[in-house]
Order: sequence, then structure tokens, then C-alpha cells
Amino acid sequence: MAAAAGPRPGVEELALLEQLLGLPKGSKYGVQGERKVPVLQTSNGPGLTGLTTIAAHLVKQAKKDQLLGSTAEEKAVVQQWLEYRVTRVDGGSSKEDTRIILKDLNIHLEDKVYLAGNIFTLADILMYYGLHHVMVDLTVQEKEKYLNVSRWFNHIQHYPGVRQHLSNVIFIKNRLYTNAH
Repeated sequence: MAAAAGPRPGVEELALLEQLLGLPKGSKYGVQGERKVPVLQTSNGPGLTGLTTIAAHLVKQAKKDQLLGSTAEEKAVVQQWLEYRVTRVDGGSSKEDTRIILKDLNIHLEDKVYLAGNIFTLADILMYYGLHHVMVDLTVQEKEKYLNVSRWFNHIQHYPGVRQHLSNVIFIKNRLYTNAH
């Protein structure tokens, strides 16, 4: 059931990212500690620890550095949202935490297509994976309340290769009309 609702933070998300980036399967992932922080065993050197560290490594391995941002400012904004993902989204557990996260994102996305402005980045991918389970459970009214988040999320889920096996989150409200006069 967890796979249909959304990826488990960490290992499953990294496997999805690997597939999206067109990397061969077979990376050896593990988890460490109580919070189950992902670890990647590398063949030549020490293991890498942490979702964003491993994700950035995979992006570079796939030679898709543009996903980390092109300019110094874009790179900083991508890093900021990756950090937000790990500290706030993964760290938040209450309904109030979720409400604050959605409110923050809704304000930020008011005049932006993507988290880093007008370019699709790793921040969009990992934030999408991190919020999938939240968006699946929102009511139509809640999705309308966070309209900018809903627009962004719907755009990202339709970006080629991102959603994969995850369930499609529906955003259209169907109105029923009758012929009764």
C-alpha cells in the first residue's frame, strides 16, 4: 500500500530518481539510525549518507548537472529547497506541520512555475516525492486552498518520468448538473 500512496522517504525515492535519470539499477542502498537515513555504498570509496547528498551524487553521475541549478543563485535556491525537504517535510509529522509546509510552498509558488523559479530541478523532484502522500489525502477544498501548490504538484506529476508507479493525484473538481428545472 505504501508504494501506491507514495514513496517511503529515502531509499525508494532514490530508486525512483535513479530510474528517472536513466541510471542502471543496482545501487546498493541501506538505512542508518532511528530516522532511517539512506546510505549508498559506493564501489570506490566511503559510503554516502543522506537523501540530498546521494540524490546530488546520482544527478552528477547521470551528467544532468542542470538539475542542480545553472547559476550560483539557482544552485543556492535548489540547495535551500532540498534542505527544506529534509528538515521540514521529512521532519514534520502533525497536521499543523503539514498545514505550515503547504502554506509556505503556496506563498513561494505564487509567481513561480518551479521551486527554483523557471527551471525544473532536483528540488522539484524530491519535494514532489516528499509531498505525494500528503497531496493524495487532501480534499478538493484543501487542494483549492493551496492552489499554487496544487498547480505545481500537478505540473510535476505530469513531467516525463517523474510519477512512475505512484498514484495520479486528481485536481479537477467534477460538477454534477441535472436537467431538473
